[in-house]
Amino acid sequence: MVKRVAVINDLSGLGKCSLTAAIPVLSVLGVQPCPLPTAILTNQTGYDSYYCDDYTDKMDYYTEEWTKRGLTLDGIYSGFLGSEAQADKILRFCEVFRKKETLFLVDPVMGDSGQVYPIYTPRLRSKMQELVFHADVITPNLTECCILSDTDYLDLTAHQDSADYLKYIAEMGRKVLAGSVHTVVITGIIWRGPQDTSPCYYNMIITKDSCFTASSGMYGGSYSGTGDLLASVICGSLVRGDTAQTALTRGVRFLEAALKDTAKEDIPRNDGVNFEPYLNLLLA
Repeated sequence: MVKRVAVINDLSGLGKCSLTAAIPVLSVLGVQPCPLPTAILTNQTGYDSYYCDDYTDKMDYYTEEWTKRGLTLDGIYSGFLGSEAQADKILRFCEVFRKKETLFLVDPVMGDSGQVYPIYTPRLRSKMQELVFHADVITPNLTECCILSDTDYLDLTAHQDSADYLKYIAEMGRKVLAGSVHTVVITGIIWRGPQDTSPCYYNMIITKDSCFTASSGMYGGSYSGTGDLLASVICGSLVRGDTAQTALTRGVRFLEAALKDTAKEDIPRNDGVNFEPYLNLLLA
């Protein structure tokens, strides 16, 4: 039977992020995505203008109607939050649909490059932290892991040239292993390791007893949707029974090929990554 994942995120017409990134990735992995939109946007918010239709008040209809259908879920996957109320509705959704065997993955989209996104007021950050506490797996970038662990980003990245940099990050990541969280995947770590000829992107899986890294070359700049793509590969892979290490290795290989092509074509960052031609890499 095909596994099902509820994907709770916004739907942006342009920008290749959120639901438009998650749906094709999960589908190629053989997992049925059940989208629950938190907002409908003409394009993602990195563009100079956009129109947004907030779906917060409509989210409960999904819970009610899917309950009528007797829907069972193998995974629940949430991403960007537009308001505190959305966090409460996701937790309510989990109360209804999350069973012991249901994977709950939270991608705590809150900031990047050491900066918190302007929308994230202290109260909204607190709500995201509450949501994270109830997750099984979380996929923060380095900035977001600093926020969740109450670590100073500048103090941490001051060690970027150290051979022990990844060790410091692993120690930080273990601080977030609280509540239901058993796996932390920290993405987008920039580091030049002893074996690297230039800085690379490192991604790290942290559990109570282990640490695993997968790296890739750096191509172009920062693109819309990269975090969504990687989190989607991890979610789909775990739901279908793969190990976290297999999931991360698969996702990094897929994303590296897409980023290389995107940089070659000089695609604007807001337009997202040329991932579609490389979805076949997820079949291996």
